[in-house]
Amino acid sequence: MRPTAARPAVRPTALVALCAAAPLLLTACGGGSGGDPDTLKVSFKQSTDNSVKVMDTYLADIKKQFEKANPGKKVELVPIKAPDAEYYTKLQQMLRSPRTAPDLVYEDTFLINSDITSGYLRPLDPYLAGWKDWERFADTAKAAAQGEDGKTYGVPDGTDTRGLWFSKDVFAKAGLPADWQPRTWEDVLDAARTIKKKVPGVVPLNVYTGKPVGEAATMQTFEMLLYGTNDGTSDPLYDKESKKWITAGKGFRDALGFVETVYKEKLGPDVADALDPNVGTRVRGEWLPQGKLGIALDGSWLPQDWLEGSGHEWPEWSKELGLAAMPTQNGQAPGKVSMSGGWTWAIPAKAANPDLAFEFVKTMQTKANAQKWYVANSGIAVREDVASDPAYTAAQPGIRFFTDLVEHTHYRPAYPAYPKVSTAVQEAMEAVTTGDASVEEAARGYDEALRDAAGGQVTSK
Repeated sequence: MRPTAARPAVRPTALVALCAAAPLLLTACGGGSGGDPDTLKVSFKQSTDNSVKVMDTYLADIKKQFEKANPGKKVELVPIKAPDAEYYTKLQQMLRSPRTAPDLVYEDTFLINSDITSGYLRPLDPYLAGWKDWERFADTAKAAAQGEDGKTYGVPDGTDTRGLWFSKDVFAKAGLPADWQPRTWEDVLDAARTIKKKVPGVVPLNVYTGKPVGEAATMQTFEMLLYGTNDGTSDPLYDKESKKWITAGKGFRDALGFVETVYKEKLGPDVADALDPNVGTRVRGEWLPQGKLGIALDGSWLPQDWLEGSGHEWPEWSKELGLAAMPTQNGQAPGKVSMSGGWTWAIPAKAANPDLAFEFVKTMQTKANAQKWYVANSGIAVREDVASDPAYTAAQPGIRFFTDLVEHTHYRPAYPAYPKVSTAVQEAMEAVTTGDASVEEAARGYDEALRDAAGGQVTSK
């Protein structure tokens, strides 16, 4: 999975530009649900890859079910086609006004507290209290959708974990084992060095970096590293006791050092490719399927791009790719590390039809529909009745591997300042990726940006 810097106030010209640039949003720009109590508007993130229609296909089926069960009601799907960072910006612009706010929106858990603090979302507790299925959801998933006020603002539709994907063909050519399981960061780097030496023309290792890819850099690379350092024994970014953000310590610098090594030694993609906001699409749709990438530090959801009907069908992926857990820095306990996030369905504070929106959520989140989504999206189940269903665990190769990583996973400190903190991390990563700053310089720059992002609420450890 993906934040940007603080959002400026929306000017009329900005909203006009948004509508002009995104024809699919014209209805939303024209006035929310238009005061029609029988029309439900649902906004979601549409893939920037035209051939990937996983969410579109799923929601089209739910729309049919809902309209059949609710005669006279209509569902209008309002996709926002954009990379993650742009999606967040466009969504927040829409949420600011009752003229543009949809009735239901797809919210990343990392951003939900920021939007709660901004007053964009409606608490769902009155609805959840009368919904028996809510008891089926895992507590960790519920917590990810809670505000600091203890209220719940979203219904999670799955979670995810992250690990190392590797090409068995590239590994065979490099003389690396098909059952590869690195014990340390150095093991990962050494494998990439071997690939660079023995398999020319292949990207040895992809780790996302820099501002253009947003949260993919922060969470899928940097935090996967940071939480695997000794600093990762407790939350290395945020101190819950003092409620302060933590300045760059040794673990932070070591994580930056790993990123610097990948790009300084040319173990990763060309810097221009690494800083392309659509590099993730190339990883999933081109580099891995075509055997052009040795190792990818990436998420559990990748197979959604390779399933039948996805546009990038690759039925052989489970035979051609191997999976390994990301190790801790020096192999220290617990030996493995993962990060988890996920998305939720939330109702905007200015939605015209909130009751109808929650009825749509309930349709999406029946056991059968939820299970269908987890499998189609290559997601990790957050409904316990689905997670324990053999039909789910056997539905797709890799599901058991990534589900088992939940034991070793961490969650981002998704407090209101987090999006700005994340941007500061991305800037530090980009600086060492391009060589514009040393690790020490980038860490000092992070500390300065952190003080601004956190309003001075920082501490050192």
